[in-house]
Amino acid sequence: MKIFLLGFILSVCGAFQLYAQDGNIKVIKDNRIDALVEKQGRIVPPAIKPQIDGFRIQLFFDSDKSAVQDAKNRFVTKFPTVDTYIIFSAPYFILKVGDFRTRLEAEKIKVEVEAEYPTSFIVQEKINLPRLDRKME
Repeated sequence: MKIFLLGFILSVCGAFQLYAQDGNIKVIKDNRIDALVEKQGRIVPPAIKPQIDGFRIQLFFDSDKSAVQDAKNRFVTKFPTVDTYIIFSAPYFILKVGDFRTRLEAEKIKVEVEAEYPTSFIVQEKINLPRLDRKME
């Protein structure tokens, strides 16, 4: 019985050895796949920005895009160094401003614009890294 069991184990091990692969794989593909992978792999710098948790001020919203654009233009004339974002969330266009790391930074700007935008409020969301060319006050 022991000889039979030993023979069975050796024959199973031998069978696995016969079907072992040598590790070489040949991939047959269309050359256009390489071109597509290269094209998709390129990162356009303005398209992808690193983001962190921070705060923005939601200044204005309306279903009329031109009204939101006018509000943006009024804000940019007063604060040219603060980034502005118009986001469409059906059925409204929303104007958000700033890339503030802390709520205190956002509060400083909100206090200054509160007279013109009384319904503005601070929202916490992912922000782009703030610009370095901004003057620190």
